[in-house]
Amino acid sequence: MTRTIFISLPVTDLAASTAFYQALGFERNPRMSDEASACMAWSEAIQLMLVTHAKWRTFTQRPFPPAGTSGLMLSLAMDGREAVDAIQRAAAAHGGQADANPPEDFGFMVSRDLADPDGHLWATFWMDPEATPAHA
Repeated sequence: MTRTIFISLPVTDLAASTAFYQALGFERNPRMSDEASACMAWSEAIQLMLVTHAKWRTFTQRPFPPAGTSGLMLSLAMDGREAVDAIQRAAAAHGGQADANPPEDFGFMVSRDLADPDGHLWATFWMDPEATPAHA
């Protein structure tokens, strides 16, 4: 089996979250989805499992983080600056928050963070490896 990462996220509204991630470019895998979860593919190796709170409780009994807090941020490499901007517009238009943190532009790299409808954070970035400053 190919090494694959499955990221599981608890969501309050499965249908709305599925539509949100589809708007960002994730593809729903119906074979791995049901009434309590949606498998959303970013690539062949990166799968996002959106799960209802009830299904999440079958994974763990640990408490949900308080609203407005974050325990992690996932990052998505984009094809260019316009792709970074486009995914931010899609997030804002589909119930998420664009620029959940201040955007950064280092010339060789741009980064903009978004939050999904449940507040899960995603960094979207583009970097030109040829223009990356040399590290000492």
